[in-house]
Amino acid sequence: MEKVVLGLSGGVDSAVSASLLKEKGFEVHGVFLDIGLGSPEDARAAAEKLGIGFEVVRIADKLDRMVCRPFAEGYLSGKTPAPCILCNPRVKFPALLNAADRIGARYVATGHYARTAYDEKTGRTLLLKNPSRNDQSYMLSGLTQDILSRVIFPLGGMEKEQTRKIAQRLGLPVASKPDSMEICFIPDGDYAGYIERRFGAPPPGNFVDTEGKVLGLHRGIHRYTVGQRRGLGISAGERLYVSKIDKERNEIVLAPVGSAVKVIPVKEINWIALVNPQEPFRACVKVRHSRTEYPALVTPSGTTATVSFDTPLRHPAPGQAAVFYEGDVVLGGGEIDFY
Repeated sequence: MEKVVLGLSGGVDSAVSASLLKEKGFEVHGVFLDIGLGSPEDARAAAEKLGIGFEVVRIADKLDRMVCRPFAEGYLSGKTPAPCILCNPRVKFPALLNAADRIGARYVATGHYARTAYDEKTGRTLLLKNPSRNDQSYMLSGLTQDILSRVIFPLGGMEKEQTRKIAQRLGLPVASKPDSMEICFIPDGDYAGYIERRFGAPPPGNFVDTEGKVLGLHRGIHRYTVGQRRGLGISAGERLYVSKIDKERNEIVLAPVGSAVKVIPVKEINWIALVNPQEPFRACVKVRHSRTEYPALVTPSGTTATVSFDTPLRHPAPGQAAVFYEGDVVLGGGEIDFY
């Protein structure tokens, strides 16, 4: 019987994934990745209910070094980091693969809503969008070929409602458990407070307009993100949003809603479907975790690229990912750089 290691979080998605893998004939070994917060008991109960193996693997130290610290440092530099995109290739999937190697399992699995496929022409494993509202391919865009070639996404092609119905039919205790919407290592959602506890509170500074005129006082650059419109606390004759965060000057530049940018740089690109592309290509680009895609011309240069959008858009946030799609296929993705 083929073994598979499943990331078992204690939520409904991973529990149903375990059941689907068992139905396909896999010997499933559940692994709860312990970050030092929360309890593994929901995951343990699901494993017992489903009759699968279970263990707890501690990843707190590596998560802090590879994700939590870069997350906080990114905000302090004026970025808006995407912690899940950092975690998946650096911490989560390597931990699952280590567990798989230890027990002789070829595959690992998670409850992500995405799909994979093998491209015979290139010999590469493709990452595909999930054809539902629950697509999570954007968050997985950092996965390398070494990881993707060993990954199974049992929920690929499914809707969240289907997943909950399966959990109810199986009588799983997590069937009605709500989805987690916060960053796992900041369960209260107060990321500014988290950063302040780790590094102290950055000083307040000036909001300025695009000409440098002072508009008011901000509460520290770590409390704002490029593209933000709400919660600025500025009274002006027009609606404004954050167009730039200048760490050196400790200034936040505000621009009128309606102003936009057409070209952004992208760095540290993980090419998935493409192999070291040399020529410009057309793609639809996501610049945040949403369903919205923007047609653009991508001009690659190694692991960097310049993205020229057909229609200007409100400033994307440096630190977030720009992910390139051709239909359902993820061509690659990298970090939006300062511009």
